[in-house]
Amino acid sequence: MAQYLCSDTRKVTTLRLIEMKKNGEKISMLTAYDYTTAKILDGAGLDAILVGDSASNVMVGYTTTVPMTLDKMIIYAASVVRGVKRALVVVDMPFGTYQVDEVTAVTNAIKIMQETGADALKLEGGEEILPMVKKIIAAGIPIMGHLGLTPQSINAFGTYAVRAKDEAEAAKLVRDAHLLEEAGCFAIVLEKIPATLAERVASELKIPIIGIGAGNKVDGQVLVYTDMLGLSKDFAPRFLRRYADLHTVITDAVGQYITDVKQGDFPNEKEQY
Repeated sequence: MAQYLCSDTRKVTTLRLIEMKKNGEKISMLTAYDYTTAKILDGAGLDAILVGDSASNVMVGYTTTVPMTLDKMIIYAASVVRGVKRALVVVDMPFGTYQVDEVTAVTNAIKIMQETGADALKLEGGEEILPMVKKIIAAGIPIMGHLGLTPQSINAFGTYAVRAKDEAEAAKLVRDAHLLEEAGCFAIVLEKIPATLAERVASELKIPIIGIGAGNKVDGQVLVYTDMLGLSKDFAPRFLRRYADLHTVITDAVGQYITDVKQGDFPNEKEQY
């Protein structure tokens, strides 16, 4: 059995994440999209849960996160919040809900917070979205930034390859990270960038840096839960560690159920009224 390291049942806040960085305590974060999963992850002692727009991929079956809408994100996020007592719940603002202008960004951010009960929001991008980030934070809503590989921009990138490998893009990422911190973001996700660059950003900033494919010298890690639990078989990047093989477990269980039904073994006498 796994040894759960968390004995502190206090609600995790954005301030506590910053304190964890100061104390050298790593931050654990996973995605979730539904009540049942969120309740399990929270009960295991996870520090933070991201209601990612990756729901577009793993829950709905799209190939990118671009089709995710505001109303769909609200449904997923509200479901997660209802299952969580301790973890900080962060919700992705979907593509198109904050890039247009400051008024639209703040209006949509308030709608998510009011209708989900989430603790914070996450936005992708750096200097280009800084005015929107500042306005949302000024409205009293905590923001987590996201730099490096930003999946909402996949049509511009044209690839999911490692980002910021060249000097110019790396310099921009570092500058963007500082700008997001100065704007008031409480944390930043760095996705799929060189580990040495991520280490530099984590050392230069006072706010927590959460990595996904960004090495182990950052302040915490996040993974998509369906990937780390082995529910998905067709996604295997270098940064992914599978902690279970639930695809096989579920397939075997369903196979046994089918056999039992076909052979008349389920339900048996003890399973009837």
